[in-house]
Amino acid sequence: MDLTALKELDWAEIGQASYDTLMMLGVSTLFTVLIGLPLGVILFVTARGQLLQQPVVYSVLSVIVNVLRSVPFIILMILVIPFTKLLVGTSIGVPGTIPPLVIAAAPFFARLVETSLREVDRGVIEAAQSMGATYWQLIWRVLLPEARPGLIAGITITAVTLVSYTAMSGAIGGGGLGDLAIRYGYLRFQMTVTIVTVLILLVLVQVLQSLGDRIVRKFQRK
Repeated sequence: MDLTALKELDWAEIGQASYDTLMMLGVSTLFTVLIGLPLGVILFVTARGQLLQQPVVYSVLSVIVNVLRSVPFIILMILVIPFTKLLVGTSIGVPGTIPPLVIAAAPFFARLVETSLREVDRGVIEAAQSMGATYWQLIWRVLLPEARPGLIAGITITAVTLVSYTAMSGAIGGGGLGDLAIRYGYLRFQMTVTIVTVLILLVLVQVLQSLGDRIVRKFQRK
């Protein structure tokens, strides 16, 4: 990479784009967990053979989750533009990107939550039931604590996935590093901008993955 080209870059704009990406990532991850965690718990407890088995409820939620997961993110952003405008007043920039990010990631995270809860030792659940634990106590004091390493790993995977989603959102004016790479790297043929944005995204993914792995190791039973 030409050092002269690096010096000529608008680092203030790159810094702003990086901040916008972090804002999109942070807010969307928060709401994804707030929505996806209870959705994943409901999927688990209503499945056949589980605490509150409700095959109809499970089937309906499962179809909705599968449909939302199967729609490519860029297409999903376009489909939910009316809802996004209704919710935040715009469909572009950081605010306009967060709702579709959450809609895309929450079902994905819900499935990870369901999978993590299924890995909890059945004997632990039965022991808590035999001691008279209520359904709420089973979920809050048994299932979630026992599945904590898997849930943290799921949050990490979801956050890394959201990084790629934030980059894709730049294709339709979503802002952030993806928007910067498209406007300068693609439309103006400034390859140096593309390389820099990719490197920043790579570093961000590595930091997220390393942090997530460290937290998982901390809570994982040996």
